[in-house]
Amino acid sequence: MTRSVSGSSAPHWRRNQAAVTTAAFIGFTGFTLVMPFLPLYFEALGVRDASTMAIWSGVSLGVTPAVTALMAPVWARLAERHGRKLMVARSLASFVVIMSLLAFVTAPWQVFALRAIQGLFAGYGVLALTMAAESAPPDQTATAIGWVQTAQRLGPALGPVIGGTLAQTLGLRQTFLVSASFYLVALILVLVGYHEVARVAEREEPPPPSATFRELCRVPHFVLFMGTVFGLQLVDRSFGPILPLYLLEIGLRTDQAPFLSGVIFTTTAGSAAVGNQVSEWLLRRLRAGRLIPAMGAAAAGSALVFGLGPPVAGLVATAVVFGVGMGIATTSTYTATTHAVSPDARGVAFGYLTSAYLVGLAASPVLAGFLGAVSMRGVFFVDAIGLAVLAWVVRVKMKPSPAVAAAG
Repeated sequence: MTRSVSGSSAPHWRRNQAAVTTAAFIGFTGFTLVMPFLPLYFEALGVRDASTMAIWSGVSLGVTPAVTALMAPVWARLAERHGRKLMVARSLASFVVIMSLLAFVTAPWQVFALRAIQGLFAGYGVLALTMAAESAPPDQTATAIGWVQTAQRLGPALGPVIGGTLAQTLGLRQTFLVSASFYLVALILVLVGYHEVARVAEREEPPPPSATFRELCRVPHFVLFMGTVFGLQLVDRSFGPILPLYLLEIGLRTDQAPFLSGVIFTTTAGSAAVGNQVSEWLLRRLRAGRLIPAMGAAAAGSALVFGLGPPVAGLVATAVVFGVGMGIATTSTYTATTHAVSPDARGVAFGYLTSAYLVGLAASPVLAGFLGAVSMRGVFFVDAIGLAVLAWVVRVKMKPSPAVAAAG
């Protein structure tokens, strides 16, 4: 049989953690250098009608996560066979090429086509999570996952600020080239800094086959974890399409709304990063079956308050609670999955979790946009109801049996 050297015995785990976390931060920052300004890029390509710009932007932003969701399990299985480091390098290298090509497009359909191709080769985010979880000792798993998710949160919080400055000084096309250079740095970090744990052959037997989805469905709560990741992501990205318009609706001036929107997005991302970090400490004291519902309920209450239109200070304070709740719930769900599945199935399991994540990412802005056309406040109220239902389902499904509860 073959076995993988466990993260607890690998001497490189801290170096691996630093390499993966830094690469994730640089990669996610590089992506958001340009994507928030995609409507302006379509205008530069000759699209003049605002509704047409919105359609091109929507489909171009949505096609990448949609395709990535379909491909995530495929890349996860290939990573099981050929190593995760190779698959992450493949993904980052493709981003270097595609981001560079986006700087030279001449028509909107070319942007859409390149974004679709990008979806075929994307997926380094889930592989980075898996690499961090596998390298870390068992008692550091939550910390490892939390650091990578923190990097994935803070990158998009800082990217638009840096990208806006670059777009104003260098121009949009050149900003795509800067984004490509970010991915090149991330690629070098992974290649040089990450030491992949080798498989040690004890007997000349083929490695066990990768877990199938049917087998994973028999793992306790795995389908629930997928649904939780989908639901959290569906809510988390629903603010983007409507937040500036909602702030205008509740009385802010036109010159105030963009700045406050940025403050709220950054506050939410920073608070979620704090939530990612404290998850390990909380999971030592509370089981995931209680912590995830509690944080989901806290985020639900925050969404409800947000929809009531409090003063500016209340909006920012609510964003803090919302971000912390979402960050803890997300990291706790991934950590619970890590403990639920066997190490050999972990990569494939994370692949399916990422598919759920990406489906939520692709669907959320579309649904929020349509709902916001009817009622801006309704988006937050529906978010609150959805999170409350999700918290209740997780609480009921993960409730320990009477025998286990008595033993505890």
